[in-house]
Amino acid sequence: MPASRTAHRPLWLALLVAHLAALAGLLALVWAQIRPVAMYDLHLAEGEKLKCVSYAPYHLPGQTPFDKKAHVSREQISADLAALSKITECVRLYSIDQGLDQVVDVAREAGLKVLLGAWIGFDRKKNAIELERAIALANANPDIVRALIVGNEVLLRRERSEDEMRALIREAKSRTTVPVTYADVWEFWTKHDSLASEVDFVTVHILPFWEDEPVDIEHALAHVARIHARVGTHFAGKAILIGETGWPSEGRQREASKPSRVNQARYIREFVHQAHARGWNYNLIEALDQPWKRRLEGTVGGYWGMLEARTLKPKFPLAGPVSERAGVLPPVVGAGVGALLGLLLAATSRGTTALRTTALAAAGATTGLIAVLHWEHARIAYRDALEWTVLGGVALLAALLPAVLARWNGEALPAGEEAWARLRARQRPSSAQMLGLLRAVLMFAAAIAALLLFADSRYRDFPTLLYLTPALVFGVVGWWQGKGGRAENIFAWVMLISVIGRWLPEPSNPQAIGWLAAGLALSVPLLAARPRQHEQR
Repeated sequence: MPASRTAHRPLWLALLVAHLAALAGLLALVWAQIRPVAMYDLHLAEGEKLKCVSYAPYHLPGQTPFDKKAHVSREQISADLAALSKITECVRLYSIDQGLDQVVDVAREAGLKVLLGAWIGFDRKKNAIELERAIALANANPDIVRALIVGNEVLLRRERSEDEMRALIREAKSRTTVPVTYADVWEFWTKHDSLASEVDFVTVHILPFWEDEPVDIEHALAHVARIHARVGTHFAGKAILIGETGWPSEGRQREASKPSRVNQARYIREFVHQAHARGWNYNLIEALDQPWKRRLEGTVGGYWGMLEARTLKPKFPLAGPVSERAGVLPPVVGAGVGALLGLLLAATSRGTTALRTTALAAAGATTGLIAVLHWEHARIAYRDALEWTVLGGVALLAALLPAVLARWNGEALPAGEEAWARLRARQRPSSAQMLGLLRAVLMFAAAIAALLLFADSRYRDFPTLLYLTPALVFGVVGWWQGKGGRAENIFAWVMLISVIGRWLPEPSNPQAIGWLAAGLALSVPLLAARPRQHEQR
């Protein structure tokens, strides 16, 4: 016969402690995010603005440069540049396709200058057409076009050779009256330094976040100064333009480099102050958030902008303290609603105890808080209907765990195969069987997520919030309820190996540590538990 609920007091106590600890930790994190952080106040001189910012107009829903039929309207460009003209004196373009050739005329109306870019890629025919149009546009507007940038990170992407780029730069220089340059990350400029003799000035990208050894925000400006000095020495006699520098506000932490609104504000403020004090010429990446870049670079790729996509609102002020979050109301409401639902579920269960009721309320509160935090993350990270469907489905299953726990008597969980067989036979599953099936499904999803993150981590977020509720529930239940089936054990081994393998290269990364903890909680109890004891009939 199933054991009574009162016989499982240690289990419910452990569930209560685990959820209260997680709830306290998450609320402390949320509270820390609303704390204003003091930083350098950037006070530009009267009429002084940022020297230049990268501009791409693809910030409205559905817009992407990968859409060959896309054409940006003049009205949108006018609205964008009107907002940018308040903070900068120049915009940098990377291409003049899809309506971007209109930017030069609109920039004149907005009082802006332009660093005109000609996109160079794999397609030689398209390269020739792009360069021809860019040269003509530069020659027709020398009062607006500060320089022509022939290609962006072409050598980094290995889409053209150094000799091919030399030929394209020479052609541009021979046919235009404006200065000509080429833009690439600083390491590739020093590797291909013969190109320096072909350009009027060297345009290097210095992005502390994307360095092979990511740089902490505390040392980011010192790193930029060191690289600028190194490049200046290497190309003595040539002017240097920092063609890209900036910091992301959202996304995956890379070792010591943490994306955040606070860190972005700090970097921009301190960099601009240092650049103006030292007389550096620079271009910030970027003007507006670019949601489409999440397809290329994950969440972090879409959030380098100084202005928000769609609304064009500044993401942070140039003076005064900055906080990561405006308030705590949504997470607190989520926790409160979750706790109330947990209490209602406990109240409608037979033979419940005070300890079990408290544990279910804590589980509900934690789940509600996690659901709100995950929703906030999903809105900035999920890229298409497939991700919303699959990952949203996983989130929904995780949110159902407290409801299934409330109907569970504490008996051993069956293997996922057993629970699935009962469903296929159209037999009504017990609460233990439902919990076992949920464990199998969520372990499968978590194992796939862990494996993908282990194999290809550069642009993937740590999915800790998605699997935190399952980790809290099954991390406790697993110690009391024996081993899972063969499938769950395979998933557990994949999970264990993958989370450890992901953590080892960046052991001090808090996001990697959080994912490690969730992965261990999901996998270790299953692998370490005693063999299941069969109940007597």
